[in-house]
Amino acid sequence: MTGDKASSAAAKPRTPAEEASEKVSGGSTPGTRRPGGRTARTRAAVRDAVLAGLTEHGYPGLTVEYVAEHSGVHKTTLYRRWKDVEGLVSDALALAGEDSWVPPDTGSLEGDLRALAQEVVASFADPAVSASGSAMIAAAFQSERAAEALRAYYTERFARCEIIVERAVHRGELAAAADSRPGAPEGAIDAGALVRSVSAPLFFRLFITREPVDDTLAGQAVAATMAAARAGAFTTRGMVADTPGAAP
Repeated sequence: MTGDKASSAAAKPRTPAEEASEKVSGGSTPGTRRPGGRTARTRAAVRDAVLAGLTEHGYPGLTVEYVAEHSGVHKTTLYRRWKDVEGLVSDALALAGEDSWVPPDTGSLEGDLRALAQEVVASFADPAVSASGSAMIAAAFQSERAAEALRAYYTERFARCEIIVERAVHRGELAAAADSRPGAPEGAIDAGALVRSVSAPLFFRLFITREPVDDTLAGQAVAATMAAARAGAFTTRGMVADTPGAAP
């Protein structure tokens, strides 16, 4: 669930990240198509250079010249296709959201949430991943386009994770229909809110208080989310019914 995954089902309806990454030629938004071959390699090289520059210098110190030097792509090409640093950072996030990652499927809601939380912990135990992730979030506080791209990335990422809740409902672990749409009917579970609640305390420590995270904290986050889910905290208008798997 970190910056290495991407579009679950190349999907209908298309996600914000997919819409953000549509066209690169013919007067359309620079650097935002999902091409293959040489252009895909160029995009990947540019993305890697952007992440390296953000990690090394932060958003204020990132320049098109730095990206050109470290990607091997001429700065004239960068200006033509991405226009500026904001375009480069936005496309780096859009590209991060184009992978084939799928959420864990362990056979139980608690197992899936635990695997999800442990994946976050394992990813950010890597100093390089942690540094680049922090740099991207810092960039979002200084660039509205970067903020929009980061929001689209996580919107799409958490949308993929909602299948975890849907499977739990089908297994009878939760006593409501998983539905995170605005205006969902009474008794529907906000699947998006449920999966976010696992990552939230981990991200708080990683990016706000700058404290380490570990498997113990991951387990606490999962336990808190499971207790809240069973108590109906994520269920629209009222508590869930007293059914097997729906109560502590």
